[in-house]
Amino acid sequence: MSNQHHTHITSHHRLLDLNLREVWRYRDLIFLFTKRSFVITYKQTILGPAWIFLNPLISSIVYAFVFGGIAGISTDGIPQMLFYLCSNAIWIYFSSGLTKNANVFANNANVFGKVYFPRLTMPIANVLESIVQFGVQMLLVILFLLYYLITGAVAPNWWAWLLIPVVLVHLGLLSLGCGIIISSLTTKYRDLSIVVTFGIQLWMYATPIVYPISQLADGTMKTILMINPVTAPVELFRYAVLGQGTFSWFSYGLSWGITVLVVFAGIMIFNHVEKTFMDTV
Repeated sequence: MSNQHHTHITSHHRLLDLNLREVWRYRDLIFLFTKRSFVITYKQTILGPAWIFLNPLISSIVYAFVFGGIAGISTDGIPQMLFYLCSNAIWIYFSSGLTKNANVFANNANVFGKVYFPRLTMPIANVLESIVQFGVQMLLVILFLLYYLITGAVAPNWWAWLLIPVVLVHLGLLSLGCGIIISSLTTKYRDLSIVVTFGIQLWMYATPIVYPISQLADGTMKTILMINPVTAPVELFRYAVLGQGTFSWFSYGLSWGITVLVVFAGIMIFNHVEKTFMDTV
């Protein structure tokens, strides 16, 4: 008697059901979604993937002029361009993953409505695409880093480079959780998609991207910024790459705790909304 395989598609599952085994079986689809998202982002652009370099480079020049030159904000002795390039690389990685996942239901409704596949594959693919962009941007950071290493302007903490993959997983999960929460809500409340754009900008200024956390005096403002779950991984990343950063195991542990809560909340909301979102999107 030949073995028969059955695939049972149902909307009845637990809110915290990750279906990771099924997601793993669709890993080839995740790769295709990642490739598709990357191609679509730079399709019909004059400079194409060159924007991966130009975006953080132009932003860093503006930050160096405005915050470093006009505002006179210190970068803890780190050359300004290197400081802002490093900060931009890690922030763009987080914010791009969040932005793409914040619209994952609305932007892919035509695909979701035609064929079945684990819906979680799409948000995962968006995070992986952000990792690819981050890897390319890090080449630019490393070029500047090598120059300033030769001049003796920086002294990276090489041992902490081993923690960079942990930081990427951390921020990837946070962007995934926040993104799918927002995406689940925007299927019914479209106004949130407009708020997200402003919210991410405000979040950037509430994170030590254009300034080091060491520039803030101890007090309520610094405490609030340290509670921000993006602050600790950003500071750890700069601590590794640049050799400067306010790193605290307590703050980093707190950030992980918030991230885990956000991811679990996101999965619960995502699993609930995916059953009926085609009726409201």
